[in-house]
Amino acid sequence: MDASAIIAALETLVPGTGAEALASIDQPTILVPAQTLRAVGGALRDDPAFQFTALIDIVGVDTLPNEPRFEVNYSLVAADVPARLRVKVRVGGEQPRVPSVVGIWPSAGFLEREVWDLFGVEFEGHPDMRRLLTAEDWEGHPLRKDYPVQVDVPVTFAAPTQVTEEQFRATMEQDRRLRGDKG
Repeated sequence: MDASAIIAALETLVPGTGAEALASIDQPTILVPAQTLRAVGGALRDDPAFQFTALIDIVGVDTLPNEPRFEVNYSLVAADVPARLRVKVRVGGEQPRVPSVVGIWPSAGFLEREVWDLFGVEFEGHPDMRRLLTAEDWEGHPLRKDYPVQVDVPVTFAAPTQVTEEQFRATMEQDRRLRGDKG
């Protein structure tokens, strides 16, 4: 099923979704307004025509200087009928908000926390919205394109490992024996 067919079917299940098909080289991709995300997600999971029962990833994207600035991409899989779908939501503003889909796909729990922690996109209705990858006292969201980067830290290089020819040959021979190579 291509993106246009998915949108046509969604319009009968969730009238006024406002979804649109996006070009993609690898899988059907649709853009959904944030306010209809939960309704669309429920239809994609529950309707027998779709059965997208698995949310495998949520990815945040900062498209600065574009507005809306942020994109949240959901990767879905239909287990019974092998199919994939990418659902995108675009949001703007300094404190972007998207409805949480934890109630639809429980696997969204940590994924939404990761996107919030790194990009600052808040997931409304998430049961435990707190930092996941950075320290609790971290300020800001480090994957935002306008996040201040420290560039005054001097670069250091480790010295290369020095081995003798005999040590190298012994290591190679031991490796061959472990792999079972004859040559």
